[in-house]
Amino acid sequence: MQRRGKVLASAALAAAVVLGAGGAVVAASGGDDDGNEGPDTAITGEALDKASAAALEHTGGGRVTETEVGDEESYYEVEVTLDDGTQVDVQLDEQFKVVGDESDDAPDDD
Repeated sequence: MQRRGKVLASAALAAAVVLGAGGAVVAASGGDDDGNEGPDTAITGEALDKASAAALEHTGGGRVTETEVGDEESYYEVEVTLDDGTQVDVQLDEQFKVVGDESDDAPDDD
């Protein structure tokens, strides 16, 4: 009888771990800013280095806070947060050339 209890407890623990991990994956994949479902794919490797450099040159500084491959507006999107808190989404083509940008308003100092 004790063995059966241990097996059930182990099964329950395993199920909780699987369900918890599944919830974390769903939360991490999210959707894009427009409310469309689906995972955003971050830029990685050498492409990340090139895209970051191009975006930071375009904005004149700041720090890269988010990236995406296959953005709905361009091939790459790099979000740069400037020193004043303003966020600029820099759109890049496949050759890392800037094809557009969109700036959020700076946050209020309330």
